[in-house]
Amino acid sequence: MTGPTRQPAALAVLLHGKRIGVINRLSGDRYLFAFDEAYVEDANRPTLSLSYKGASGLVTTVKPTAMRLPAFFSNLLPEGALRDYLAAKAGVAPGREFILLWQLGVDLPGAVTVEPLDDRWMSESQIKKDNGTDNAPALLKFSLAGVQMKFSALVNGKGHLTIPTSGIGGSWIVKLPSPHYPAIAENEYAMMELARRIGIQVPEILLLPVDEIAGLPEDVNHVGGQALAVRRFDRRTDGGRVHMEDFAQVFGIYPDDKYKGRNYANIAAVLAAEAGGPAVHEFMRRLVFTVLTGNGDMHLKNWTLLYPDGRTPVLSPAYDLVATVPYLPKDNLALNFGGEKNIGYIMPDQVRRFAEKAGLPVNQLWTIAQETSAHIVDAWRDHPAKDLLPANVRDAIDAQIKRAAI
Repeated sequence: MTGPTRQPAALAVLLHGKRIGVINRLSGDRYLFAFDEAYVEDANRPTLSLSYKGASGLVTTVKPTAMRLPAFFSNLLPEGALRDYLAAKAGVAPGREFILLWQLGVDLPGAVTVEPLDDRWMSESQIKKDNGTDNAPALLKFSLAGVQMKFSALVNGKGHLTIPTSGIGGSWIVKLPSPHYPAIAENEYAMMELARRIGIQVPEILLLPVDEIAGLPEDVNHVGGQALAVRRFDRRTDGGRVHMEDFAQVFGIYPDDKYKGRNYANIAAVLAAEAGGPAVHEFMRRLVFTVLTGNGDMHLKNWTLLYPDGRTPVLSPAYDLVATVPYLPKDNLALNFGGEKNIGYIMPDQVRRFAEKAGLPVNQLWTIAQETSAHIVDAWRDHPAKDLLPANVRDAIDAQIKRAAI
């Protein structure tokens, strides 16, 4: 595999378009992120990540990482088959996170961008001075963190979605169908709309034929069927960016460990401390929704904080709401919920253990669990999106809701 002939020796990290630090590429395939002094000294600095928040202020003493980028930046990159695809397009191994971050750095999740620092370039074998004769390779088509094949898209003048070939990506995410999980787009659409019906905040979504999406890479395996388009909540209507971080970034955990290392009570405790009671109550509603709809994939990267004012976190709209039990009948919860991973029920003792671990009042949470459960049962009964689902998928979700309802 032959990578780019010129590669940067350091990447400037920008937040809301202003440089806040640098990722330096050290010898021995090591990487060190350091904040700029101006950012450290700024009393009104925007928040990059709660993982850099210490008891006495901003954490500025960090150690180099070997092979991989620091966890916050690693989590900005795609995973799995999507990473493999993009790495092949860039001509580098999938583990070369520094190069992938550089290649995807103009349209990362949230308000972070990266760019080569000044004129510091290096080859694969050694650091060298830029002689000004080579051109950096073109940036990859845009894609976002996660496993599923998905691309950032623009809405053209006729209201149709188009994948840009270069430049800044759009305000929609297009999620392509999977050859392994039939009707996955219809499934997610139905679950997202069910959540909307019971008052859970979700972004605007569209279900549309793959053939109606312009600009998809020719070498992406087109399986036909329906795709799901989701309006990005990290982009404003005027094109501005809203910063965000998922809970793998909050806890400083690499994507590989998104199913372990923390539990739902840990997330709730952070929300209570940083975003307040309403965020915790909304989190509880979404947890109940996760259990009742049989979603075994609500791992750390599927819970996110937004920073609308640049500094103070709020819980983002819900996303990636998919019923996994129709495809994986023996699926469990992605994380521990009150000492349980069983996706078939929610018990009072389970909620009590969850509340105690998070330092929250149990009675209020149990009331929320009961009310949310009843709302889901009622909303599912006449949910119009059920008709989009194949009978086996619809029946499996119906059985799950009946089994798990409190």
